[in-house]
Amino acid sequence: MAARQHPVDDLFSSFNSSPASPQVNFGNNSPNLISFDDDGDEDYDNTPTTSKPLMVFDRFYDSSSEDGFYSTGSGGGGSTGVDSSLVHAAGNRLDYMMQYLDRKLLTVDGKDNELKQALPEFIGSGGGRGMFKLPIKAAVHPRRPPSLEFRPHPLRETQIGCFLRVLEGTGNGRQLWAGSECGVRVWDMSDMYSEGMEGEDEGEVLFYESVRTSPTLCLVVDDGNKLVWSGHKDGRIRCWKMIQSCDDHEVPFRDCFSWQAHRGPVLSMVISSYGDLWSGSEGGAIIVWPWEALEKAHLLTREEKHRAHKVVEGSYIDLKNQLTANGISCSILSADVKYLLSDHSGAKIWSAGPLSFALWDAYTRELLKVFNIDGLAENLTIIQDLTAEEEAKMKFAFYPKKDKTQSSMSFFQRSRNAIMGAADAVLRVAAKGAFGDDSRRIEALIITTDGTIWTGSANGLVVKWDANGNRLQDFQYHSYAISCLCTFGLRLWVGYASGTLHVLDLDGNLLGEWVAHGSPIIDMAVGSCYIFTLANDGGIRGWSILTPGPLDKVLCSELSDKELLYTKLENFKILASTWNVAQGRATHDSLISWLGSAAKDVDIVAVGLQEVEMGAGFLAMSAARETMQVGLEGSSAGQWWLDMIGKTLDEGSCFHRVGSRQLAGMLIGVWVRYNIKGNVGDIDVAAVPCGFGNAIGNKGAVGLRMRIYGRILCFVNCHFAAHLEAVNRRNADFDHVYKTMSFSRPQNFVNAAAVSSAFQTDRLENAMDTLSMDDLPELSEADMIVFLGDFNYRLDDISYDEARDFISQRSFDWLREKDQLHIEMKAGSVFQGMREAVVTFPPTYKFERHQPGLAGYDSGEKKRIPAWCDRVLYRDSRPDSSDICNLNCPVVASVLQYEACMDVTDSDHKPVRCVFSVELARVDEPKRRKVFGEIITSNNKIRRILEEQCNVPDAIISTNNIILQDNDTSVLRITNKCGKDKAIFKVICEGQCTIIDRKQASSHHPRGSYGFPRWLEVKPTVGIIEPNHIVEISVHHQGYETLNEYVDGSPQNSWCEDVRDKEVMLVVEVRGSCTTEPKWHRVRVRHNQSLSDRPMPMEQKPDNSTRDHANVLHRSDIKWLTGSRDVVDHLRDLHTP
Repeated sequence: MAARQHPVDDLFSSFNSSPASPQVNFGNNSPNLISFDDDGDEDYDNTPTTSKPLMVFDRFYDSSSEDGFYSTGSGGGGSTGVDSSLVHAAGNRLDYMMQYLDRKLLTVDGKDNELKQALPEFIGSGGGRGMFKLPIKAAVHPRRPPSLEFRPHPLRETQIGCFLRVLEGTGNGRQLWAGSECGVRVWDMSDMYSEGMEGEDEGEVLFYESVRTSPTLCLVVDDGNKLVWSGHKDGRIRCWKMIQSCDDHEVPFRDCFSWQAHRGPVLSMVISSYGDLWSGSEGGAIIVWPWEALEKAHLLTREEKHRAHKVVEGSYIDLKNQLTANGISCSILSADVKYLLSDHSGAKIWSAGPLSFALWDAYTRELLKVFNIDGLAENLTIIQDLTAEEEAKMKFAFYPKKDKTQSSMSFFQRSRNAIMGAADAVLRVAAKGAFGDDSRRIEALIITTDGTIWTGSANGLVVKWDANGNRLQDFQYHSYAISCLCTFGLRLWVGYASGTLHVLDLDGNLLGEWVAHGSPIIDMAVGSCYIFTLANDGGIRGWSILTPGPLDKVLCSELSDKELLYTKLENFKILASTWNVAQGRATHDSLISWLGSAAKDVDIVAVGLQEVEMGAGFLAMSAARETMQVGLEGSSAGQWWLDMIGKTLDEGSCFHRVGSRQLAGMLIGVWVRYNIKGNVGDIDVAAVPCGFGNAIGNKGAVGLRMRIYGRILCFVNCHFAAHLEAVNRRNADFDHVYKTMSFSRPQNFVNAAAVSSAFQTDRLENAMDTLSMDDLPELSEADMIVFLGDFNYRLDDISYDEARDFISQRSFDWLREKDQLHIEMKAGSVFQGMREAVVTFPPTYKFERHQPGLAGYDSGEKKRIPAWCDRVLYRDSRPDSSDICNLNCPVVASVLQYEACMDVTDSDHKPVRCVFSVELARVDEPKRRKVFGEIITSNNKIRRILEEQCNVPDAIISTNNIILQDNDTSVLRITNKCGKDKAIFKVICEGQCTIIDRKQASSHHPRGSYGFPRWLEVKPTVGIIEPNHIVEISVHHQGYETLNEYVDGSPQNSWCEDVRDKEVMLVVEVRGSCTTEPKWHRVRVRHNQSLSDRPMPMEQKPDNSTRDHANVLHRSDIKWLTGSRDVVDHLRDLHTP
């Protein structure tokens, strides 16, 4: 055998290999492999290899990155004008690479010794094709755009009671808020490229956590007042201040105040165009919380905060009660209000249940329209017993005694009609069936910049509506349920329950699609320059708002080139063992001999048992439990074995049992050492019966899947069909197990998450052209699979006596030629692509109990031919014989020990155990995030792309001062001067102030979420301006507002507000389709009693002879929209009388 090359050579060889296609080394670095020649002969693969000269640093400082070690200054010269940021980045890269080398060199000697000990292996044919194709792994996934790993997928077990459920970004993009099962969490976006947290939340961006609360179900952001409102499962609404950078992230922050908003959970919230807070709950409950009451509670001093909840609670306006009191009956009154949406341009509120919508007037709070998911309007049942005149007489006139009967009859008639209307609504709901059973139910609702409303349904249908609730167009690009929608600029982002993400334009055309997560996308939010997606597993990823686009290709290339900077290697050992216990129980000495010494130096122990308990009655009961999915925790016999194995492994001190599963007589259990327990989780189990029409568990398999260091390991314990001639049945059993094994959570796992789903991985990404996602087995997704068990493959064409002779002479090479399993694997009929260490121990079946040594083989009447029934096979990430472990081939295993415990005599089978040495490559997420940030901020190619894509079109505004008289309307015009790019505008109200004696008596105080005062109407407030086009915005005085003070839902006091001395500051924001930083301009709007005696600032008193009409627009000089610095300087010089 040729001399083995040192593993350091492999290390340097891997540096210059392409990240997308790692170098394949067929040399002596690999364990000895048995390959198949054309003539079918077996021999060992000892092909020598030659390493080429290597330049380790070339990958990090080549010309493609355009940010070399030195940057040329303006004066020219190679080393002059050094860019300190680039030098710092280069230094970081060197540090990361040297750390990688240190870790690699520390393990290189130990790995060399293990490679010398590694056993030769037999590899089955047929791997790498069809459903046996390896999962795609790479530093940057080739089938999706690069993403910012904002919150790496946390282990499920660490999230019990604190799963994240909702996501919301602030308007300026500086903070990202999330609602969890125990409160709220917020991230400062200035930290998004930092290395993040330590401890249990290692790898996550630094965050701030609130005090514990009831589960958070919805969030709404008020950018105007720097507040965030959260709705909770206990029916409370809480008010939070936006986090300041000086706050301590280790100290949980508290809410400003809270109140009991609903009896049931707060399912949805929204802030209207007038700053009022609307909240929805179960049974059609919608309550409006006027901004005046919210502001009053918020402005209370610290000493007065204890009564804030009373101020708000008494101000509510119950819209459902108002409708029923007026005799209105409709389906929306009985449906849960899952979604609320504010149409600021139309001053409307959309509410949605599972199958219907309602439109409300945000100003009057009246119901405008109810319609279903097909767009068909529903007739509102309105009972009007009395005319308005009669109603007034009832209230204010004295009625003679004879008229009281009529009045009483009217009251009872109204009550009857209301009850009948409610009953009719219940009947309609019952006739339609349960909401959850309708595949067309509404799952998402959003409004885009062009004023259209988009909904997503459970059947994957995307529907476009106009502002009046008319159904415009349907789109279907995916069959899975839509779980959330998000919008930015001229794009719509659609998240699906399959983890798929679609990007559409506002015409509904599909721009891009990819699998964003391995579990359902449950929410999305805009933050900084990213669309953040929250997966059901708790992971958060950020996708550039330019995706898909040219930025993706540059990022992929740069991240791939810098792979070694964020690669982390882990090493551990696995003991996998199988034993058919034949319904017996082992002695203490047998357990020690079997597992005691073998488990001393390993980190993971996986044990598979067969025939723990058999019998017709037990099998029938087991089948019934499996069908009903109850009582799956296992039998008393199975529990005895788990307890005894745990005791042997010193469970509780050295090892921790992470999970187990029993199906009839088959049992699997997995234990991990406490020192790696924190890196192991997402435990799922599965069972597949193969006996009697694939219904009975006397044959079949049980499996356990786990995530370790971010990689997926599966252990599958199998018991296949018996008897010598049943080869095809055994092959069919394996095929059935591999195709149909579906994992779920263990029965003892408690998850309080509001949304639950089984563990999913990237099945869509790995689906081949010939296989759909449903056809792709879950086992194919694993980075490493270990099959162990009583496979029952026998020896062909050999007699009992011949087998005994070969065994006694230890001529196992001859016996292996007769092994049915190797014959079938070589033909590609079973265990395709799987590996097994060459068997060098005697056949493990069949023995007489308590008969030691080789003399214990079956000598009874049947004289069963000895066979290697009990086996351990595996498949790792290697596509071939290469043993280079990197992010493209993340799990590389070798077998150090493969043997049978011949001294254990408690069964007719011998235990078989196998020890694996596993090298695992994983992404160091904090370092990758830092590298990601360095690329984004310093790469010249990316800078150019951002400058081209994120340009704000030039635009001008017609005036910066408007004066309104009663019921006047003025027109504000915005012109897009750009000849090729569309402009997106938005108008908000920065606040209102009071003018006394021509002087500003107060600063501008914003209403909720920059809402407009109720005396002012602005339409439209958002929209798109085509190139070289003008948009006109109507600014209208709505008259004197009659304000009502509500107490316990009823108006108590009314007064007319004088707004003649009020001034509001409108802010017009203009941005491009892909820009997050807008340009803006401020416009003063003042209501005056007379234009002749109240001149506007900066304007001359108008000449009455030339004034045509009161609502003529008074223009200042045309102003170009500028950045924030120019606006501040302009306002500083502005004189206000």
